[in-house]
Amino acid sequence: MSTTAEAPTEPSSNGGKTPLIELKNVGKSYGNIIALSGINLRVGAGEVTGVLGDNGAGKSTLIKIMAGLHQQTEGELLVDGVETKFSSPKDALRKGIATVYQDLAVVSLMPVWRNFFLGQELRKKGLFRSLDVSAMRATTIEELHKMGIDLPDVDAPIGSLSGGQRQCVAIARAILFGARVLILDEPTAALGVKQSGMVLRYITAAKEQGFGVVFITHNPHHAYMVGDHFVLLNRGRQKLDCTYEDITLDELTKEMAGGDELETLSHELRR
Repeated sequence: MSTTAEAPTEPSSNGGKTPLIELKNVGKSYGNIIALSGINLRVGAGEVTGVLGDNGAGKSTLIKIMAGLHQQTEGELLVDGVETKFSSPKDALRKGIATVYQDLAVVSLMPVWRNFFLGQELRKKGLFRSLDVSAMRATTIEELHKMGIDLPDVDAPIGSLSGGQRQCVAIARAILFGARVLILDEPTAALGVKQSGMVLRYITAAKEQGFGVVFITHNPHHAYMVGDHFVLLNRGRQKLDCTYEDITLDELTKEMAGGDELETLSHELRR
């Protein structure tokens, strides 16, 4: 297990295949402020990369780079092994990189099927090009069913669903519109045990269907349940990079909590 940013290990949980998306020594500065430095991350088809860190660790900046909102100031971003620079989120989406943010960008009073196609509505042929409601409803039901989500009524306002159900709908929507890599921003934050379990099962289902998942979280237990390898950020630096086989849940939790620094503080407080 590697616990330093200077020499992270090189997990190969995807069997040596070219990662769908990879960051090599990526850094991001805003003037004199260094937000990220020396970040190495990769996610392959059919695997989950857990990115852990507390508030201020650099997770939001990392998301923005992978989502095409910001460009890194150093290092490389590769898609399918080819160095790439995203000029916008649409550019990232064209490459199959989709981000599901914590706020989900849904319209609470609109029905589930309408949110599923929000901004990309299907229209009937003809002069007036009216919305094809039947096709959108049927597609929504079908796509949700593929991933094991059985909603009683896709005509219900999406705001009436539980937090876990809304997360699953947002992920299924990203898959429908061409995502190969899902970047999930704290999908289990503020959810109870049952709803978190629903989202984690959905992440596993996406992985089993061959999607690559970047699971951003501050919860090591959730990350360990579905992750294939883990990257830990601390104040914009990479503290840990290891595979599932190389670390236990207790070790991951300890590193997340501060590792040796926490033990040192505990000894000092007991003096």
